[in-house]
Amino acid sequence: MKFTPAKVNFFNFIKLPLAYFGGVRVQSITDKEVIVTIKHRWMNQNPFQSMFWAAQGMAAEMPTGILVMKAIYDSKRKVSMLVTHQEADFFKKATGRITFSCTGGNEIREAIQKSIATGEGQKIVLTSEGKNKDGVVVSNFNFHWSLKVKP
Repeated sequence: MKFTPAKVNFFNFIKLPLAYFGGVRVQSITDKEVIVTIKHRWMNQNPFQSMFWAAQGMAAEMPTGILVMKAIYDSKRKVSMLVTHQEADFFKKATGRITFSCTGGNEIREAIQKSIATGEGQKIVLTSEGKNKDGVVVSNFNFHWSLKVKP
């Protein structure tokens, strides 16, 4: 499958309806970076009229997962992938459109190559930073991924 925003958004509609109907949309995909947005709406808000932390987490995880899936697809190997830990920091109310980006494509490819060479699982930490329309960071998520090439 060619990884394009339209194909991934359609995949989300079919396989991840909570993300799709919550407003998560993939904007761009490259080998090094994925950009995803989510807009504050009634459906994803908390009682304080800002975006619920779990909606932000769903949008924040998406660019890291897409980068991992793309790197696995490009390696032409079977690789197991799993989020083993997640941390988040929140700095400002999330209102309006929030843009999450992850630029860890190179680290993922290196981890897959190391797993191929050693046969051992690799752990990497990918950061997804959420910014509002003014470029102010509203939240920062770290996802710990475990990757292991299958025999």
